[in-house]
Amino acid sequence: MEEIGRDDLDRSGEQYNPGPATTPRQAASVILLRGAGDGLEVLLVKRNPAARFMGGAWVFPGGAVDADEEGGDAPHRVAAVRELGEEAAVHGVDPLALVPFSRWITPEEVKIRFDTRFFLTPVPDGQETVDAGWFEPQGALDAHGRGEILLVFPTIKHLEQLGAFATADALLDYARGREVVPVQPRVVVSGETARILLPGEPGYEG
Repeated sequence: MEEIGRDDLDRSGEQYNPGPATTPRQAASVILLRGAGDGLEVLLVKRNPAARFMGGAWVFPGGAVDADEEGGDAPHRVAAVRELGEEAAVHGVDPLALVPFSRWITPEEVKIRFDTRFFLTPVPDGQETVDAGWFEPQGALDAHGRGEILLVFPTIKHLEQLGAFATADALLDYARGREVVPVQPRVVVSGETARILLPGEPGYEG
């Protein structure tokens, strides 16, 4: 569970929606890895601070699936590789080589919603990135805690998971062949305070 202020949702572009749920847009994101058998670092890119949605936040490269790409897993892989090239200038990744890791659906209580599939892939040899940073998972969380970078809830939760693995190879071995179960948090508002709950946490089913 994470407790935030109602204004925190508004500042990130995740306005609270007390009415009927909007349909989430299909999206894909890539957790780019380096380190192989010697440590683990992940790539985060900084969103434009002027952006209305999650402006200034450090996120995994990704974006929406084109309307004509929807249907099944393949369109998400294509979109993930496309966004990786556009946002991080990383090219040469085979969509078929992406390893599914997770699927997160924005809470129904938020106006702008995405149904995002996250994939893992090692960084191709010889690739350079721009406007991005390589972080050890715990290092990114620590920097966020010190106020040096801004992270949003899904990124934080993924970094917490990734931090359990000592190397990129260990993470990839864990993820291959694993069933991906969709995760849809809930936002429970009380006055000016909002709690973000994950499935299985007390109060989620209420």
